[in-house]
Amino acid sequence: MSAQSQTPPLKIAVTGAGLIGRRHIEGVLAEPRATLSAVVDPSDAGRDFAKSTGARWFPTLAKAAASERPDGVIVATPNQLHVANALEAIAAGIPVLVEKPIADNAETGAALVDAGFQANVPILVGHHRRYNPIIQETKRVLDSGRLGKLLTVQGTFWVAKPDDYFDVAWRRQAGAGPTFINLIHDVDLFRYLFGEVDAVHAMESNSTRKHPVEDTTVILLRFANGILGTLNASDAVASPWSWEMTAGENPAFPRLDQFCYQIGGTGGSLAIHALWTNASKPNWLEALVSERVAFTPTDPLTAQLHHFCDVIRRQAEPLVSGTEGLATLRVVEAIKASAQSGKTIHLGKTDRRQGH
Repeated sequence: MSAQSQTPPLKIAVTGAGLIGRRHIEGVLAEPRATLSAVVDPSDAGRDFAKSTGARWFPTLAKAAASERPDGVIVATPNQLHVANALEAIAAGIPVLVEKPIADNAETGAALVDAGFQANVPILVGHHRRYNPIIQETKRVLDSGRLGKLLTVQGTFWVAKPDDYFDVAWRRQAGAGPTFINLIHDVDLFRYLFGEVDAVHAMESNSTRKHPVEDTTVILLRFANGILGTLNASDAVASPWSWEMTAGENPAFPRLDQFCYQIGGTGGSLAIHALWTNASKPNWLEALVSERVAFTPTDPLTAQLHHFCDVIRRQAEPLVSGTEGLATLRVVEAIKASAQSGKTIHLGKTDRRQGH
């Protein structure tokens, strides 16, 4: 019998039973290394969903922990509640996986990171795309130098969210919108692949739905290493060009043979999932050679849960620590500030403490 099979499953509580919370709950239920100790959600819908899975339901984490202390907590509540919910877990000494964004503003996010650091409680932030095998393989290709000197990158997030998506009030309010809800994933991947962002300039519009939050955003990025990038996002455009439509990681979305990221260097270019180079040396008159970037598909949420189990057992440092999640949030806040002011926003150095 292996050592892993002799180790009792970790007790995981999930706070929030909305869209992403339910995916976390289903993931924990299917994971041999973990058991769902509780679903924490004060709503009737959360209680009913917990009942449908056979899980124990509690309106608060305090009540759940009083019944059975969890080994780890996944916070999947609305953005505005992330810090309060995560701080409650940290105060109890329980490692926490916080859905992105780590907070709805950098000030409270920094307080959360500091609380984890002071209490020596690990914080893992739910930027799950980093676990996707195509991203891991892309990073390997970039680190290998096959694209030469990296010069530019562009990303597209164009989707058409249905009207009933906005029946949930918080999705129409400040702190929501595609920049905070969706584009933050792309920002995090860009930081992971290309390094820290030095400056941003952005414009946004809410001309389609007239909600207090944007429906369309365009962004210029300058990375500290000199790479220049663009991000273009809208949740009101029917298109095949988004991570959701091209990565195949979420079965709820149709998968199309398109791409949403393009990476350009002096030695070639990469449109996830294809690599393009000249046969000999760079020359725009010479035919390009294309090759597929090989990878084995894996559900990144499952990989993230496996990693969270390792973090809980102190067998691994968080791949996306609190400081990493906070650095990504600072870029997103700079994007919002630039869009509102019309000015280029310059970012300073970030706190690089590990594990929190």
